[in-house]
Amino acid sequence: MSTTKSKVDYDYTAGKVAQTGRKSNLSMFMIMLGFTFFSASMWVGQELAAGLDFKGFILALLLGGLILGAYTGALGYIGAESGLTLDLLARRSFGVKGSWLPSAMISFTQVGWFGVGLAMFAIPVAKEIMGLEVTPDHMPAMGYVLVAIAGILMTASAYFGIKSLTLISYIAVPLVAILGTVAMILAVRRGDTGLIEQFSKGTKDLSVIAGAGMVIGSFVSGGTATPNFTRFAKNAKVGLWVTVIAFFLGNSLMFLFGAVSSIYVGGNDIFEVMLHLNLFYFAILVLGLNIWTTNDNALYSAGLGLSNITGLSKKTMVLVSGVIGTVAAVWLYWNFVGWLNVLNCTLPPVGIVLILSYFFNRRKYLDDTMPEIQVNWFAVLGVVLGAVVANLVKWGIPSINGMVVAALCFMAGELTRRK
Repeated sequence: MSTTKSKVDYDYTAGKVAQTGRKSNLSMFMIMLGFTFFSASMWVGQELAAGLDFKGFILALLLGGLILGAYTGALGYIGAESGLTLDLLARRSFGVKGSWLPSAMISFTQVGWFGVGLAMFAIPVAKEIMGLEVTPDHMPAMGYVLVAIAGILMTASAYFGIKSLTLISYIAVPLVAILGTVAMILAVRRGDTGLIEQFSKGTKDLSVIAGAGMVIGSFVSGGTATPNFTRFAKNAKVGLWVTVIAFFLGNSLMFLFGAVSSIYVGGNDIFEVMLHLNLFYFAILVLGLNIWTTNDNALYSAGLGLSNITGLSKKTMVLVSGVIGTVAAVWLYWNFVGWLNVLNCTLPPVGIVLILSYFFNRRKYLDDTMPEIQVNWFAVLGVVLGAVVANLVKWGIPSINGMVVAALCFMAGELTRRK
């Protein structure tokens, strides 16, 4: 009789999450809220503050949050009910080999944002705290050391999977939310004018629709990976509401942080507000934890995606992704953010295909009787054409345009197949 114990996969990389692996509602809320704590969203807050008055700003948050909530909420519901990762869902909707396309897209994008996040921590600390000169052509050695330290720590926590992500979220989410909010309130109280009056300054040449498009675009890329996390929710309703509430609160908070930073201290990050208030150590803490939560989720999703393509373990691919993101971090920050924003438009078509495929074949997904095919060419074509339209068509909201095209292509394939 063998006494060898088989290893338990607490991350359920290759199959449905068992009921024993499901997490509490509070844990899911912390994980999903921490997912949205992303400094790049503050950049969007700065742009919104520059182009909209306070009323327009709030309307853009509500409209964009409503659309983003519908999209990510549906994915949250699917992830929780099916218990499957984005990549396992894609194997059913895109085909076994067809799923390599969405897996590659999500992995490439998330590794890129992971690297950018590392630099978003190291560069401000090197410049503002250490007084080092940092330019696109020059990064001091100490800056690279900061990138390496942050990369090792964040990769290590992502390596240990959902348990580690939960722990980091429990620590980071309350600290970032409380300290950031206190700093924002202090900045407003110490300013010469109130928040609404400060918002009214400037050209204000942005429409509410355009602002809503920026709100959606800021997180629709990461939001596509929602099933990777909500599959641990107790049930589908929890997956839906935790996603919608956490994403709306978290994103709105990040936009407010960026807006207040912009209109009161001329920056684009609550880090700069805290420096302005002489809260140096709190500034470093909030900056690091804010980036850590999102970077961990990004690396976790990248590991799952690359595991689907290569057949290697998720942990192995997390390490590979972490090394690549860390080594390329500074270059990605100065040269690739624009390209990552372009790539953001390629992921909503993936999400809408997953949503349509699931609800048109829900019983087969739940019974695990979905026919296995190698490639669903209509799904693949929908994503490719949707990505092209999202990036080239200037009318409307890019992510919505891409989803409409992808949905039409996929539905044409479903109708053809059923005939």
